[in-house]
Amino acid sequence: MADSSKNIRVAIVDDHTLLRNALANLIDSFEHFSVYFQAENGEELKEKLRLRFIPDIILLDVNMPGMNGFETAEWLYKNHPQVKVLALSMYSDEATIIRMLKLGAKGYIMKTAEPQELHLALKSIVEKNFYLSDYITGKIVGGLNKNLELPDEHAVLTDKEIEFLKLSCSELSYKEIADKMFVSTRRVEDHRNALFEKLKIRSRVGLVMYAIKNGIFEI
Repeated sequence: MADSSKNIRVAIVDDHTLLRNALANLIDSFEHFSVYFQAENGEELKEKLRLRFIPDIILLDVNMPGMNGFETAEWLYKNHPQVKVLALSMYSDEATIIRMLKLGAKGYIMKTAEPQELHLALKSIVEKNFYLSDYITGKIVGGLNKNLELPDEHAVLTDKEIEFLKLSCSELSYKEIADKMFVSTRRVEDHRNALFEKLKIRSRVGLVMYAIKNGIFEI
């Protein structure tokens, strides 16, 4: 449980016991941070939260058996949006990173990170509500650069295009987006293709990044 001299309570959710314990010892050594509890998966985390053990930050493994990090982050965002999630993973592909951010994570850190980076990430999430290392940011940008030209930052979008852009930042399929917009799938494809041409973007990931960067969609 938390040390009364420390005011930032961190929960660790990871299915590897040795790693959890090592992370707990490390975080407990950081000034103003303490480990509130540990859980081996999303189900155990939900049980802890049901008992009203509510941490300030959850260090959440992305890949776990049972209720994985994606499902857990989505559940947390819906049920405990005040709790800040820092995603933890061995994977640095842009699709995994963006998916976790879309599901409500405030930051993303690699399991290979140095201890001082973990400390920086925790402090940044507390103070700035967000953390991405230069490495992770570079991975995202590098992935996007393979698939799109520089977006047109001054393009004028219609209301329908903005609505489609916001919905594209969700987990919805294009068919489900069409249902939400009360239009045909073909019409949604027209919106997508128009945005691809107007913004010089060639992928849905590119649309998401454009929406985040320009304040159309907030993480």
